[in-house]
Amino acid sequence: MDLVVLDREREQRRLAALHEYRLLDAPADDELEAVVRVAAAIAGVPTATLNLIDENRQCQLTTVGFDGADSARTDSMCAIRFQLGEFMYTPDASQDPIYRDNPWVTGVYAGVRLYGSAPLVTPDGHALGSLCVFDDRPGSLDDVQIARLKDLANVVLALFERRRQARVNHELALIAEARQRWTDTLLETIDVAVVAADQAGRLTVFNRAAREWHGLDADPTLDPSAFSDRYQLYATDGVTLLKPGQIPLLRALREGTVENVEMIIKRAAAPPVHVTVSGRALISPGGTPMGAVVAMTDVTTDRAQQRAIEAARRELAVANEDLRRSNADLTNFAGAVSHDLVTPLATVRGYLELLEEEVTGDQANWVAACSRAVTRMHDLISSLLQYARAGSAPIHRVPADLGDIAGQVLADLRAPIEAASAEVVVPAHLPTVLCDPVLTRQLLQNLIANSIKYRHPDRPCRVEVVADRLPAGWEIAVADNGVGIPPEQRRRVFDMFTRLDDAPAGGHGIGLSSCLRIVDRHGGAIRVEENPGGGTRVIFALPD
Repeated sequence: MDLVVLDREREQRRLAALHEYRLLDAPADDELEAVVRVAAAIAGVPTATLNLIDENRQCQLTTVGFDGADSARTDSMCAIRFQLGEFMYTPDASQDPIYRDNPWVTGVYAGVRLYGSAPLVTPDGHALGSLCVFDDRPGSLDDVQIARLKDLANVVLALFERRRQARVNHELALIAEARQRWTDTLLETIDVAVVAADQAGRLTVFNRAAREWHGLDADPTLDPSAFSDRYQLYATDGVTLLKPGQIPLLRALREGTVENVEMIIKRAAAPPVHVTVSGRALISPGGTPMGAVVAMTDVTTDRAQQRAIEAARRELAVANEDLRRSNADLTNFAGAVSHDLVTPLATVRGYLELLEEEVTGDQANWVAACSRAVTRMHDLISSLLQYARAGSAPIHRVPADLGDIAGQVLADLRAPIEAASAEVVVPAHLPTVLCDPVLTRQLLQNLIANSIKYRHPDRPCRVEVVADRLPAGWEIAVADNGVGIPPEQRRRVFDMFTRLDDAPAGGHGIGLSSCLRIVDRHGGAIRVEENPGGGTRVIFALPD
């Protein structure tokens, strides 16, 4: 790959980093304004500015001593050498061959003489702009002043990162809040009682069914030894109160798991409920005990029927088969409840899968609506996890047959390919490349799946994978005849959560960000071009 292409790719990554901070055209906060004022004071000059350099312009985020405004990047003094990552300083710009013809020096915009510029470089090495101090008179900056200006540039980067992290945390909090709402909604609609306790055995969760069966809500102040008396928990004889060591919830907390334990819940002014209980202890991913959860299924009717047909061997056999099937379903259900409360979204999916087999009519429609919403949430979280793994999972580069990887991808995507009647063309012989096979498979799968998802409605979908040898590696292209990406949006599609406004298919705007991270970690570059004849051509390089 020649230097021009490498520089273009490097600039694309720099711009992606700049746009990820979402600072352009946004008002600077008080802290940034204070930093610029301090910079002017340290340099002993009347004017200072915080400049960000995007594709075509210099954006003066905040200024001291003059009214800031955007200007062309080609007119910017800071843009001349800011990507070198070094402090730039000249006592008199009018005498400096680098700056003397610049419109900020010649009088078009200003008459800058003393000029100092501290670059704003991210930990990944992307230069965003500079913290600039200047005067209309010649002057000087000593080593201490320059060192402090460099320190202030680092402070600016830290403020940028804090602002970005606060935004990301807010977005994740919204996702968590939505996930919790779905969990709460499901727990309140199912006809299985769910009860949970913390690591000390104190009650934390009673869903709707549990409240109805016990006639009470969870009391987190109640000592576990008083559970049986308060909530009327009896052995199956309906006479003997359960001792604390016999209560299924406390057994799950102590023993780790309980399965198909039966008990009777007596209620005032209502018939008793005969239930089967399964549950498990809750353990955090780090191994810390978190509590326990049990799921209780009402088997009152089943037990009455069983007692009624005990005299008939044939009917007893049928009842036993029903009971075994019921117990198997309960085991699977309780396992999902007990484990997946640690990951509430999986709990929602598990319950919905059980309910789909049990309900009809309007209830089936409600469950279907919940399932679709859970699927959307699951896809978003899966995409975020893929994005995180693409950037943090250990990378193991080995010689791998790209044809084998492509074959695995086509097998994984067989269903969407057939559903779209798509033609995916892969050469009979693809090269052996140096890559992480798992991440490369994820990369190809994302790109081919995108081509199918964003196919053109008026022509048969066709996707082609090609590979070309470069002097220092391989360049792989995934080309389609789909709806295409407008030229002005081809750079921003790699930004996190970016979705094109006129896209005909839904998505979360994470897939191409994951692709960018995977290619970056391989030391390569990725770009989007128009495919001749219409559509999109995504090209990425895997260097040797």
